[in-house]
Amino acid sequence: MDFSLSEDQRAFRDMASAFARDEMEPYAREWDEKAYFPEETLRQAASLGFGGIYVREDVGGSSLTRTDAAIIFEELAKGCTSTAAYISIHNMGAWMIDTYGSQELRQAYLPDLCSMTRFASYCLTEPGSGSDAASLRTSARDDGDHYVLNGSKAFISGGGVSDVYVTMVRTGGAGPKGISCVVVDKDTPGLSFGAQEVKLGWKSQPTAQVNFQDCRVPKANRLGAEGEGFKIAMAGLDGGRINIGACSLGAAQTCLDRSTAYLKERKQFGKALAEFQALQFRLADMATELEAARLLLHKAAGLVDGKAVDATKMAAMAKRLATDTGFKVVNEALQLHGGYGYLRDYPIERYLRDVRVHQILEGTNEIMRVIIARQLLAD
Repeated sequence: MDFSLSEDQRAFRDMASAFARDEMEPYAREWDEKAYFPEETLRQAASLGFGGIYVREDVGGSSLTRTDAAIIFEELAKGCTSTAAYISIHNMGAWMIDTYGSQELRQAYLPDLCSMTRFASYCLTEPGSGSDAASLRTSARDDGDHYVLNGSKAFISGGGVSDVYVTMVRTGGAGPKGISCVVVDKDTPGLSFGAQEVKLGWKSQPTAQVNFQDCRVPKANRLGAEGEGFKIAMAGLDGGRINIGACSLGAAQTCLDRSTAYLKERKQFGKALAEFQALQFRLADMATELEAARLLLHKAAGLVDGKAVDATKMAAMAKRLATDTGFKVVNEALQLHGGYGYLRDYPIERYLRDVRVHQILEGTNEIMRVIIARQLLAD
């Protein structure tokens, strides 16, 4: 076991860190307050290779590993957690097309997705099926060379703005084996969008319901075979859980760093807060728990890359620990800042609002426990 980063990993970590510091952090408050989707900044990130991090190189991808991606997303999240999380979702959609799409689909979609000339969304959740994803009802009726889609998807990041929607639909009977995966273009007749959701956090990325009404999609746009959609969706989520965990760690790490600096500067009762042992212990616990979550996350990333038998279980463990720890550390950082932590003049409250949803999306942390327990009991 080698826990040190390679020379290449240090290089793109530093590149991501510099981009987050210079191109994301100075504008994150404005993006949050105005609910602004920073398309040009995203395309700048794509120019560094962050639009198709683990997409193959022949279509413009960076062909990196899941561990590499975790390192990158942790750094990007320090600049703007909400925007970094959208980049993760975009990458998940691109990877699904790269891994399961035909050569024609790969060539048609991935060059533009890797450059973020076009944006991608992942469409699984529905108004009536969240944690019970296998019960989704969006139908895809067979109509010769096309499917005709009817139904709705809920809480879709990029909804109404993204150009490409990687969508799970029902082509067969009830349950996971009746689900297929298709790629839907934004300009497809019958595709429409609900109003933009007003959210607690994640305001720099749009979120809306995606609706299909007699929406005709070529069968050539299907990823994998009929009935493989649920398996494809879950494979995408294994990686997405690693990424969203990394985004939580990035937000928590920058809040820990800011708290450390604040305790050194702030004086009460005649001495710096950093001199109070009770506060020193809190910093020590925050740092220790973050490091433990990071190590598990990187281990899980390697197992997902290696298609290990227990990759899904480990990804669930890592997501659960990293997102719970991330929120806990950010919340502690806010407490350490006292009243100032609650003010928008300081970024801690924004990080708190942005990381809270990580315990819900990509599978709630309660579902992560179900996945872990189910595999433990099956052994």
